[in-house]
Amino acid sequence: MPGKPKEVMLVVDATQGQNVINQARGFNEAVGVTGIVLTKLDGTGKGGVVVSIVDELSIPVKFIGVGEKIEDLMLFDAEDFVEALFPN
Repeated sequence: MPGKPKEVMLVVDATQGQNVINQARGFNEAVGVTGIVLTKLDGTGKGGVVVSIVDELSIPVKFIGVGEKIEDLMLFDAEDFVEALFPN
């Protein structure tokens, strides 16, 4: 369909916990979210909400924000994320 967006990204604050799931669910029902950008993973957010978003809603996390600058926006890599949560 011409003019239809190829991606519908929802940007959410990782520090908001369970509220992120509710936001993602609501936006997904309204517009069909194709990816999540999870911000504030610079030490203040634990990021456990990533698992819930993917598990409950089947929406992939595409980017994470780990700081305040554009350079701090990174492609999400699940293996790196798990390794950071559970280092050897």
